[in-house]
Amino acid sequence: MSREMVRQGGRSARIQKAVHEASRALLEEIDRSKITVPMIAERAGVTPSTIYRRWGTLTDLLADVAVERLRPVTGPEDTGSTSGDLEAFVLQYAEEMSSPVGRALLRDVMAEAQSDGATIRCCQYTYDHLDEIAARAAARGEAPFDVPEMIDRTVAPICYHILFGDRDVSSDYCRTLLQRAAA
Repeated sequence: MSREMVRQGGRSARIQKAVHEASRALLEEIDRSKITVPMIAERAGVTPSTIYRRWGTLTDLLADVAVERLRPVTGPEDTGSTSGDLEAFVLQYAEEMSSPVGRALLRDVMAEAQSDGATIRCCQYTYDHLDEIAARAAARGEAPFDVPEMIDRTVAPICYHILFGDRDVSSDYCRTLLQRAAA
């Protein structure tokens, strides 16, 4: 998370936007290991000290950029049932996070574990989606589910296997996790 409070609009927002755009462009053009703060600063039209003051380190900046890319643009799909909503959410989550881009973004977020800003924001997106699905379940009169328990039984194993690459997080695997969570 950025070190200084970021106002909506204004110079601070313009700097953040320029630095994020420069970072994303460089990540698409060259290997991440070759990217430096001065390269990003030059492309963004700011000084390196501006980046260090706001983000602290290159790792923190890349994590911030990753979290912005991971921010959902829409709420979870409403399929008409809690089980359908959970299945749609978990399958989409696994698909997006297991893609090459998703894996890189997860790694960038996890690399910034020192300050926890990016990891907390990323985690909150998942909680917010599951909270919305749980609220829909209650409104429909369906059996409620415990959001932290759903994270533990579905999202956590998916993330583990994606990060360590020891198992394919296929649709069948995700459905098995959901069945176990419902039991």
